Amino acid sequence: MRLDWTLGLIPVFVIALFVLLNSVRILREYERAVIFRFGRQSPAIINPGGDGSGPGLILLIPFVDKMVKVSLRTVVMDVPPQDVITRDNVSVKVNAVIFFRVLDANKAVISVEDYLYATSQMAQTTLRSVLGQQELDDLLASREKINEELTRIIDQHTSPWGVKVAAVEVKNVDLPQDMQRAMSKQAEAERERRAKVINAEGEFQAAAKLAEAADVLTRFPIAVQLRYLQTMREIASERNTTTFFPLPIDLFAPLLRALGESQAPKG
Repeated sequence: MRLDWTLGLIPVFVIALFVLLNSVRILREYERAVIFRFGRQSPAIINPGGDGSGPGLILLIPFVDKMVKVSLRTVVMDVPPQDVITRDNVSVKVNAVIFFRVLDANKAVISVEDYLYATSQMAQTTLRSVLGQQELDDLLASREKINEELTRIIDQHTSPWGVKVAAVEVKNVDLPQDMQRAMSKQAEAERERRAKVINAEGEFQAAAKLAEAADVLTRFPIAVQLRYLQTMREIASERNTTTFFPLPIDLFAPLLRALGESQAPKG
């Protein structure tokens, strides 16, 4: 008789254990719980929190309470490549990465059906909209400014969902092949232009220095002879078969004077 009574308690203990296991929840430090009791939002029996319930031990009423668990950690999400037509009618493919986290677990569960999917779709549409207003040169050169604008717009739309967007970064900008070739030609032409400008500036500076040297030699004729001797010394120091006979420049002065008088117009 007593054995039958003990066997009759076994189902009771099993049911009690099942109820206990279904009523106890343990949340980690970065987790929060949103609890619904008969379809209405309700705090937990133990450890009610302002931003959802948790962390720690949570007790639920079995078969009455339903818990939705939300993570407060930062989520890193890739935005799939988007076909974008820039303001100067260039078709590019752009992808990005978005960093966001849940600040209010209640809003993230109640205000939107799936905050992860909603944030992803908002990032895609905003990426196409913002980049479509930029020119190609700005898209390639002003990444930081574009990232800040994307972050501001997406965060403005996700704020009612309790989601905070920390940053949006444009990762890759894929250009068409013909545009890549055109940009390569443009860069090559720019390098050639700079090389020609630098060469012209060098020629100009060299001509200016030669003009200064000619002015010095004109004021000091003896410097011409010294330069002449120095040049012969430099040439003679090399191993060659050329022989130089230095002649005073003054020997040619009468000849040059006579040549100048013969070419002078006669009145």
